Amino acid sequence: MFDSLAPVLRRDRLVVVVALAVVVVLSWAYVVVGAGTGTPASQMSALPTALHINDPMGAMVPIRWTPGYALLMFVMWWLMMLATMLPSAAPMILLFAALIRNQHGSPAPYVGTGLFAAGYLAVWAGFSIPAVALQWQLSRLALLSPMMVTTSTALGSMLLLAAGVWQFTPLKHVCLRHCRAPAEFLTLHWRKGQGGAVLMGILHGAYCLGCCWMLMLLLFYGGIMNIYWIAGLTTLVFVEKLAPFGSWVSGFIGAGFILAGLSL
Repeated sequence: MFDSLAPVLRRDRLVVVVALAVVVVLSWAYVVVGAGTGTPASQMSALPTALHINDPMGAMVPIRWTPGYALLMFVMWWLMMLATMLPSAAPMILLFAALIRNQHGSPAPYVGTGLFAAGYLAVWAGFSIPAVALQWQLSRLALLSPMMVTTSTALGSMLLLAAGVWQFTPLKHVCLRHCRAPAEFLTLHWRKGQGGAVLMGILHGAYCLGCCWMLMLLLFYGGIMNIYWIAGLTTLVFVEKLAPFGSWVSGFIGAGFILAGLSL
């Protein structure tokens, strides 16, 4: 039976991989062109990493926060999270699609897989709401420049120290273990039906959020629209979750963040 399903599974895997790749590429493209801000990410990425309070870019007229601008920032944050998190979530989504095919035989697993991915992405949409609220407050307090770069040495140090310490917490390790073991996660948390697919996607997203939320807040230190920081965090998350030595990398990176925070 497995031999007869092999071509179908390969086709399903190709369809899911292409769909995920399209979403990731479009998300990256939206960020690179400026995410609706009118300023390309390449220009924002050329700014100092932060901590240059007298930088003329930090003296620009503050952005006027309106409901429309807040919505724009929400879309920007959410698509950044898709670009950052989906690559490392791909193995879980692919395994989920294969399990659905094996369970139900001929029906294409695309609906269930899409619902699983939607539940996962909904969690990061939820994260984007407080991220926007925090961005607004930091901007209001002049701790974040209109070009979305940190202007406070103290804030930068606190973010680095907090991210470094989080890498060593028990909750971080629990969440990372679930993210690194797709088969174990699906075995323990399997739910039937389309509603079950959504719930499993939400639960997996919650584990990923618990694993990576402090890393994502480092965008306030490196620059929210700094493509080098976004790419670096994407690579770090990918290695943490998928590389055989990912758990060791997590500790080394945590120590590096703590040392960097102390040096500030």
